[in-house]
Amino acid sequence: MSLAAAERTALHAEHLALGGRLVDFGGWELPQQYSSIRDEHIAVRKAAGLFDLSHMGRLEVRGSGASGYLQGLLTNDVAQVGVGRAQYTLLCREDGGILDDLVIYRRGEDDFLVVVNASNREKDVAWLRQHLPAEVELGDRTHSLSLLALQGPKAEAVLPTGLDLSGLPYFGFSAGEVAGVPALISRTGYTGEDGFELFVDSKRAVEVWRAVLEAGRGAGVLPCGLGARDACRLEAGLRLYGNDMDESTNPYDAGLGWTVKLQKGPFIGSEALAEVKARGPRRRMLGLTGDERTIPRHDSPVLREGREVGRVTSGTFSFFLNRGVGMASLAAGEAEAGDRVEIEIRGRTGVAELVSLPIYRGSVKSPTASKN
Repeated sequence: MSLAAAERTALHAEHLALGGRLVDFGGWELPQQYSSIRDEHIAVRKAAGLFDLSHMGRLEVRGSGASGYLQGLLTNDVAQVGVGRAQYTLLCREDGGILDDLVIYRRGEDDFLVVVNASNREKDVAWLRQHLPAEVELGDRTHSLSLLALQGPKAEAVLPTGLDLSGLPYFGFSAGEVAGVPALISRTGYTGEDGFELFVDSKRAVEVWRAVLEAGRGAGVLPCGLGARDACRLEAGLRLYGNDMDESTNPYDAGLGWTVKLQKGPFIGSEALAEVKARGPRRRMLGLTGDERTIPRHDSPVLREGREVGRVTSGTFSFFLNRGVGMASLAAGEAEAGDRVEIEIRGRTGVAELVSLPIYRGSVKSPTASKN
């Protein structure tokens, strides 16, 4: 898709004013970087970075039976999510293939906010509507509700809110204000660092964006683009739909079996996933670390002793770790963490080490990091 055809967030003019280098991502025009990917990446790890995530789909599922409806569609156990808590989960086909990975936010007994991947929003909405009972309402707030993320070890200290965030748990959220603007403040993210996602009325998103940047200016907070976000999520071992998983991938092969709660009762895909669990996964996800010359790239073959054992699913250069990093999907039993492997990259071969995920553990408040 050309940039002319891409959608724009409520912060588009802010990105231009800050010198953002805009690219198409999931059908949206978003900044790849502002100053530099290096500076933005390091800011997230050492201070904090502010991201515009308004391309992500924001859906509302409400009405009598909304909880049971989602329970029958999602792999994780919705019944375990209290009001004011969020949960990472998967939407699967009948054969267990992953349609999308998403986060649900429980605002009430039968009132949920659901955040899905931008490129999957239309597909997800169609799937949800296909199975929607009459008593449940499905709404799309993607354009009317903006989503910002302040991520980094200094996020709590600099966020301009009167809300006491010290007791807010990871994957917990609360209604409050940011710079006087009503917001839903959630301790979630996609970087491996502590931080907050801010849901605000799109008409006031610019106010919040400017206020957060101003509040963090003295602490080293920077506006950040897709490049820094991708590097951070890779270091944290967080999956990207379309790279690390898709409809041909089941949760166990993607290393996301922990999101599948078969004991909760039947849901779409549960029978197929029970069979996969019983026989064991056929693939395994591990991290990759190279040197400054070995930068893993998507779909590059991974070789062990001259034989292909897997493929790189995601890769980039980590300015924070000063080395190439990536994730690979490997045939089960063919390689283990600690093994040295070769990666074929654009006609040459580089050497890398397989490592357990995450590659880097930041300031996130929980050992199990998840996507937003």
